[in-house]
Amino acid sequence: MSNPEKKQRYDQFGHAGVKGGHGFGGGGGSMNMDDIFSQFGDIFGGAFGGGFGGFGGQSSRGGRRVNRGTNLRVKVKLNLEEIVNGVKKKIKVNKYVNCKDCAGSGAEKGSGFSTCHSCHGSGQVTRITNTILGQMQTSSTCPACGGEGQTISNKCDSCRGDGIVKGEEVIEINIPAGVMDGIQLSVSGKGNAGPRGGINGDLIVLIEEIEDDNLKRDGINLLYDLYINFADAVLGSTEEVPTVGGKAKIKIEPGTQGGQVLRLRGKGLPDLNGYGKGDLLVNVNIWTPKSVSKEEKDIIMKFKESSNFRPSPGKKDKGWFERMRDHFRQS
Repeated sequence: MSNPEKKQRYDQFGHAGVKGGHGFGGGGGSMNMDDIFSQFGDIFGGAFGGGFGGFGGQSSRGGRRVNRGTNLRVKVKLNLEEIVNGVKKKIKVNKYVNCKDCAGSGAEKGSGFSTCHSCHGSGQVTRITNTILGQMQTSSTCPACGGEGQTISNKCDSCRGDGIVKGEEVIEINIPAGVMDGIQLSVSGKGNAGPRGGINGDLIVLIEEIEDDNLKRDGINLLYDLYINFADAVLGSTEEVPTVGGKAKIKIEPGTQGGQVLRLRGKGLPDLNGYGKGDLLVNVNIWTPKSVSKEEKDIIMKFKESSNFRPSPGKKDKGWFERMRDHFRQS
């Protein structure tokens, strides 16, 4: 080979060292990484409503980057009644807000923006690197303007050119019925303000459920442990049980067994997606006294001798495992 440089490449790398020696693309041009991502954006843009959009919040065509504010996270505690009915909550949050002195621009009054001298307004700086395969051209965010393509001539004294300052805001949150502990709700645009007129972040609301003194939650169902005495279990009775925001009466049939689960339909929690309401499941427990008087003991001994008080479960009487199975099937 007459070209010493090509001969050296051939000796080291064979044909790969001399073919397309000016870069990957052949044809004598250097490779531009931005062009590659731009081509992908053209291919996928129609299918997904836009191209890759570049990196760092900047468009693939080198436009001015739009700064986005960060998201805020708050916790909101709710009791069962608020979860059943849904609720509107007003909360005060500390956040970054737009600077009033410069209207969020970051520039002093009477001042403005000028084109960045480092990137000439593109927001990107290009670096060319020589490699064994030729020249590689890469682009990155301009450090002088942060990718915005513009610099502030005179920065606002109040916000030091950021366009945002520390403040607070009272925000009303509409919480739908049926939310669960740990669920996150997003309030669009109520997070921190974006620097220099950028887009606001979102407010992320984490739901915390306050444990009720009487009712336990099981999905959209509520559970309650009802204790009755031995006489009511034998003879039957009408008992009052708590519900969300009130009370309800439930009938205890004669011969009710301990561990039996009674169902009050529609007394549970609403489904978050609107698929009806759950039930209130009442687990019946028969209270056994730990001590009795001599007279009471004599009466109980008479009961003990009666054949009616001897355990004789029939085929229709379900055991604990069967009752639990039926409970989960009906839930």
